[in-house]
Amino acid sequence: MTSRNPHRLPTVKQLQYFVALAEVGHFGRAADHCFVSQSAFSTAIQELEALLEVQLVDRTNRRVAITATGTEIATLARLCLSDIGALVETARSTGKPLHGTLRLGIIPTIAPFVLPKVLPAIRKEFPELTLLLTEDITTQLRAGLSDGQLDAAIIALPFDLPGLEHQRLFRDRFLLAARRDTELVDPKNFRINRLNEGSVLLLRDGHCMREHALEACRIRDSRALTNFSATSLLTLIEMVDADLGLTFLPEMAVDSALLEHTQIELHPLRENQFRDVGIAWRRGSARVSEFKMLGEFIAEHRHCVP
Repeated sequence: MTSRNPHRLPTVKQLQYFVALAEVGHFGRAADHCFVSQSAFSTAIQELEALLEVQLVDRTNRRVAITATGTEIATLARLCLSDIGALVETARSTGKPLHGTLRLGIIPTIAPFVLPKVLPAIRKEFPELTLLLTEDITTQLRAGLSDGQLDAAIIALPFDLPGLEHQRLFRDRFLLAARRDTELVDPKNFRINRLNEGSVLLLRDGHCMREHALEACRIRDSRALTNFSATSLLTLIEMVDADLGLTFLPEMAVDSALLEHTQIELHPLRENQFRDVGIAWRRGSARVSEFKMLGEFIAEHRHCVP
């Protein structure tokens, strides 16, 4: 094996091609995605392998398989491309905050309550900002931030965020949600430690709001939980509306379109149970000031009427 030339570096185009191949898993489709012929695309990948002196793609099978080293390289390539993109946006937006493209993740227990209120205000205040939104659970957003597929994410705290930084934006109290005239609970005279067996509905494992509700509302007796859980926020609301159980919804759900045309009522809890909402980003990002500005803008306008 020849010695590596420290002065030769991969080109941006080579990195873009390889990331596309890693994501699509097919030379032809990846080439089409990059608007280049398959032969030119294959040549660029081969040149990248020769430059790095490592096999990135296993070509022995009918399907393209990225090698273990190739998977690591693809993650690093995404981060390099993300930083290059941030460099370009910074240069273009000198004196123009929140300008260009920003890939923002948001969890599904925040998105339907906040986005309809803040997006019109964001478009009006920052007309040159293009927000590319991704809605997913926190673990997936964390992975997207770490490998460079996302720039920032709106999440609920606390949550373990290795390699990331975050800023708390506002506190979101939990409220008791139950169907009007339900016999499962007396909303005005109930105690969390005296809930009926099998009366509490929650989202399934993987949604951080489940863990936040359990912890914040201090539900210690698992017998209070139903034997099944909702796969989405909409399903959870429909189950409560059908009087199949009660649940705990964030305060931002008040006046939400998701509760329109339901018989669900929200009731304050005796103690101050809550989750924190924050914005997270990759440590070392060049756009930290923009992320903080966006987060503060969202916090300020989350109650706006669209």
